[in-house]
Amino acid sequence: MTEERTRVDFNAPKPLIERADSVGEILGISRTRLLIDALEDKLAALADDEEFRQRLNRAYYDGRVDGDTVEAILGREEAMRLKLLRESIDQTLIIPQIEGDLPSDDTFYDGGVSEWKDSSSPNASDGESHS
Repeated sequence: MTEERTRVDFNAPKPLIERADSVGEILGISRTRLLIDALEDKLAALADDEEFRQRLNRAYYDGRVDGDTVEAILGREEAMRLKLLRESIDQTLIIPQIEGDLPSDDTFYDGGVSEWKDSSSPNASDGESHS
């Protein structure tokens, strides 16, 4: 299956294009191939650059770029991680509410509440830390 192509037209300084043409001629590739390779290399380098990744994260959290853009730049796994993080940040914290009074210790523990005894205490004869 062949990739969809988009024609790109841009202006660049003449000396830069002349250098690109010379390099392309030496390498035996077209100017277009040289520019595509250079653009792919630059985008891959940016995806590995921590400062750029932080800027992309901020843009995603601020809603300036969408998940598809993040996926195209960083890959599916990283895009999913950011999506899950953003969803967890966007959630409202739910604090459980208790209706009525709390039960007494006797009621909660069905009548028996063990007391803590320090095992280093001289009163602890059986080596148990609680009764």
